[in-house]
Amino acid sequence: MSSTTNAAATAADTSLTGFYRDMTLPERRTFWACATGWALDGMDFMIYPLVIGTIIKLWNVDAGAAGLAGTVTLLASALGGWGAGYLADRIGRVRTLQFTILWFSFFSLLCAFAQNFEQLLICRALLGIGFGGEWAAGAVLMGETIRAQYRGRAVGSVQSGWAIGWGAAVLAQAALFSLLPAEEAWRWMFGIGALPALLVLYLRSYVKEPEVSAQTIKRGQTSGDRPSILEIFRGPILKVTILASLVATGCQGGYYAITFWVPRFLTTERHLSIVSSTGYLAALIVGSFAGYLVGAWFSDRFGRRSLFLVFSLGAMAVVLAYTQLPLSNEILWVLGFPLGFFASGYFSGMGAFLTELYPTRLRGSGQGFCYNFGRGIGALFPFLVGYLSQTTSLANAICIFAMVAYVVFFLAAYGLPETRGKVLHADA
Repeated sequence: MSSTTNAAATAADTSLTGFYRDMTLPERRTFWACATGWALDGMDFMIYPLVIGTIIKLWNVDAGAAGLAGTVTLLASALGGWGAGYLADRIGRVRTLQFTILWFSFFSLLCAFAQNFEQLLICRALLGIGFGGEWAAGAVLMGETIRAQYRGRAVGSVQSGWAIGWGAAVLAQAALFSLLPAEEAWRWMFGIGALPALLVLYLRSYVKEPEVSAQTIKRGQTSGDRPSILEIFRGPILKVTILASLVATGCQGGYYAITFWVPRFLTTERHLSIVSSTGYLAALIVGSFAGYLVGAWFSDRFGRRSLFLVFSLGAMAVVLAYTQLPLSNEILWVLGFPLGFFASGYFSGMGAFLTELYPTRLRGSGQGFCYNFGRGIGALFPFLVGYLSQTTSLANAICIFAMVAYVVFFLAAYGLPETRGKVLHADA
């Protein structure tokens, strides 16, 4: 039974894994395709923060410029996400997803062959276009394929793939930097980032366009009333677009301020080696994975909006402790778990929330714009943290920008309605 025909949006089994047991074969295929894609997406993005120290030393790049590469990637991803969302409304979710995966895999491979920082900057920017587009197409695909009563847990569980990809990047870093000299290891890291291209073979064979999307696109083609990329800025939809964009800005700004610079924070201000910092990052990643799963359950049990409010407050409290208290390295290692938990768990509600805010004909455009507008503004945070760290400690810089982001996140989420259980319908 698809989400277009469900009359009830409640489920008897409210456990975290209950949704999976009741999934149809198309739902499971889409679930695993998107989970794998998001894991590989996370691996691709986190490779650069993990090798940033090597890049700084190898090419004598200052921290502000190094952070700029992360910012440029995210700014480009904002444009790619909006464009891919619009494309998904015109040609379909699955075809757009295939194209974006091939795009960012190719440019990740090109990063491995960069001969200077300027070339790497260009390759990362082009990679960002596909990186942003992949989330926009994949999140809509999942949101429309999974039934309303399971949408939060399913989409949120897919989000946990990011932590798995992050963990894979950290393991690859530990292995490659142990076996190879640093000036070669970083190139192999980017080479591994081309692996997502293989996922397209699975998508082409097993994942189909959601019925609700296919019907809407067909009706638009028949009537000639195709969605405009500017419709999300008109009428009552405008308020939704503004607040949802601020929600996405706050949640991503806080996340990037933390995760982009924590590896550097551990090796400089905590004086850990790249290899010895792996355990600290592991605590952060395990906490992140747990946060995604708990956030997915929380989203369906208590609502998307409640998830955002609770987890943003939790993130603020832990960031303050992690960066401002005079803690030993042992306690800092323990705090890595709640830091990853609260700074990641709220993402589990984001895909379902944005899917439910917009009508089907505008869903790709709306979801793609809001999430990636937030990613674009949040993209400034790695650069700003790096720039500010030249006049204060990196810990202070991380804390300042993370706190600003989470306050925006909390206030914007408070102003939006709850969407849990909304049934999606085809429209023209």
